[in-house]
Amino acid sequence: MKTVSYLKGTPTKLHVLDFGLFQVHANDRIIGICGFLIHTSAGEKVLVDTGFHRKYITDPHGSALEDGMNKFGRILKLGPMNFPKEQLSLTGIDVSDIDLLIITHTHIDHVGGIADFPNCPILMSAAERSLERPLYWADIQPLEWPNREYQLLENDSLIGPGFRVLMTPGHAPGQISIELELPETGTTLLTSDAISRPTEINDGFGGSWNEFQAKDSFLRLMDRAKEMDAFVIFGHSPDQWAKLRKTPKYYS
Repeated sequence: MKTVSYLKGTPTKLHVLDFGLFQVHANDRIIGICGFLIHTSAGEKVLVDTGFHRKYITDPHGSALEDGMNKFGRILKLGPMNFPKEQLSLTGIDVSDIDLLIITHTHIDHVGGIADFPNCPILMSAAERSLERPLYWADIQPLEWPNREYQLLENDSLIGPGFRVLMTPGHAPGQISIELELPETGTTLLTSDAISRPTEINDGFGGSWNEFQAKDSFLRLMDRAKEMDAFVIFGHSPDQWAKLRKTPKYYS
């Protein structure tokens, strides 16, 4: 594992951010859209993913039509509080307080606010950043890469003490997952969409960028979680979402 020292402190708090609810047409499953805020012992604040684009506040129906999301499912909950700035405010911090933005991959429900953090670098996989534009949704790619400092990873990397980024491609070409060592919770694995839900291994990986890589990443992460006795937060698990502590509560 490569060591790249972007952060000085160890993880101390993990906030689960609520970016709304979505219902998938194919099987009617209701999924939470999540992001994360991670505090470190050095006072650093790391945001992971940014939810939907802000245009969905004013015109959710029209925006879904414009983006083609109506073909996949429908938004059940997406109010003014289900965006990064407002979720961060529940913890007493502002957009300008973020020291590092991590984008796990560039689908529509993870990358909508990528341009809203002008004062911090963006960390992501080199494979994802090499795309002409963020993936966004289906064949619709309206977003440009914001003019930012990018910290690009090609391998599993330790980016700070107790803070690992794992390359888990398949769902997206540059999909990453995050492994944290929290003082009380212990090893905590944020799979993002590398494992949307535990039953994905049975349901299949249809719609993934590469289904074979998606399966390999799923198995690798589940094996790692078992080996490390990790607390796992899945990308979009209907059963787990209601049970997770949401900000302003947190895991420590």
